Amino acid sequence: MLPCKRPAVFLIWAAILTSLTACANSPVAKNLEQSLAADPKLQSNPAVFGESQVNQPQAQPNASTIQLPADFPKDIPLYSNAQLQQVTPASGSENRVSTRWLTSDPSNFIASFYRSQFQTNNWQILQQPTDDAGGVFEARRNDLLLKVSIQPKSVTNATPNQPQTATELLIEYVPNSVATAQSTLTTNSNAVPQPGNPQFIGPIPPANLAAQPPTTPNNQTTPTAIPESQEFNDLNKVPQEWRQHIQDLAALGVLSIEPKETKSNSTTTNNQFEPSKIITHREYARWLIAANNAMYASNPAKQIRLASESTQPAFSDVSAKDPDFSAIQGLVEAGLIPSPLSGDSTAVLFRPDAPLTREQLLLWKLPLDTRQALPSANLDAVKQTWGFQDAARIDPKALRAVLADYQNSEQSNIRRVFGYTTLFQPKKPVTRAEAAMTLWYFGSPGEGVSATEALKLKRN
Repeated sequence: MLPCKRPAVFLIWAAILTSLTACANSPVAKNLEQSLAADPKLQSNPAVFGESQVNQPQAQPNASTIQLPADFPKDIPLYSNAQLQQVTPASGSENRVSTRWLTSDPSNFIASFYRSQFQTNNWQILQQPTDDAGGVFEARRNDLLLKVSIQPKSVTNATPNQPQTATELLIEYVPNSVATAQSTLTTNSNAVPQPGNPQFIGPIPPANLAAQPPTTPNNQTTPTAIPESQEFNDLNKVPQEWRQHIQDLAALGVLSIEPKETKSNSTTTNNQFEPSKIITHREYARWLIAANNAMYASNPAKQIRLASESTQPAFSDVSAKDPDFSAIQGLVEAGLIPSPLSGDSTAVLFRPDAPLTREQLLLWKLPLDTRQALPSANLDAVKQTWGFQDAARIDPKALRAVLADYQNSEQSNIRRVFGYTTLFQPKKPVTRAEAAMTLWYFGSPGEGVSATEALKLKRN
């Protein structure tokens, strides 16, 4: 029955089209045309049939239009797969610039990236997460203090093939202001102690130390150590890879050895280095100041000034008449060893003839590598970085030096002298050979100087 109705339908449509053609310019035809025309609003606001308009997301600002500040430090590492979401300019007393980023990568990727970047590019890590699930990095390089907060977050509108988590990064920095940075971003337990604090260890900044070197009563500048070259004939007793390093130091005159008295009461020059002999506090203090000044012979700003005999002794067991007083007191006044002068009222004795231990070796040497105050550290941080089984035996002050030494990568004193080890043995006495090896290099990788380089400059 249906096929018979089709001719009738065709006839009806033909009649309509004929009437429209005949009356194309009539008002009725125009009204009909307008009623059948497409809604122009659909061109600017298209909709998909079958979807509710209630849950459609509102238009969001394009994140690509957000730009980093023109003075954004180039040293700050940026995670390549993170998209900048917001920039908060510096304002108020904090003077802190904040940038917020978002990435679909998991937080452990981000934490691993920043840990590697900070270690490779010679940042001093002041704080780092205890695991890779998220947390806060605080790192310092030159006059820039940086804080990177890593926070995992869930994505509620993720598609079926999209990961259900994302990571938010908050990168904060204080440009060109060390003082402000230290007061704003290190207010936690890892804050860097300042001069006058009993926990302070490090070179005393110019604001706390007179810019001019100390003078003698005759108003003459106290000279720095001027060592003379030595030659030793027992270096065959040290490991082969150490011999050239010790020879370099000997040629610079760093490894001064006291003359020996013979039975006839005359003195002879001692050409025995005695590499396996335990070094004392006084000997290492003498070598330390001599090595630093020899390395930086052409840079007076990095030299350590010897103290004059008129200086009030810092230690009750090292008088001004002591043969090593000028070196020991010089280290004290530079803030490089704990003393009452640096705020440590418990360090009243130097014990000049006591054996130097491994933890003391690091505590005295590291401030001359970093050229800044040692940051605070805790036991967990040292365990996480070095993995020492006996980390709990390290003195709390020395923990800071041990942790700072980790940042020096292959040039760290521990790696160069003690090699790979899971036991630090902090109370173990140091030999002369071990002490000399720590003095062969000053600074961080890429920004230091070796005895070999210093010797070439001396000979030129």
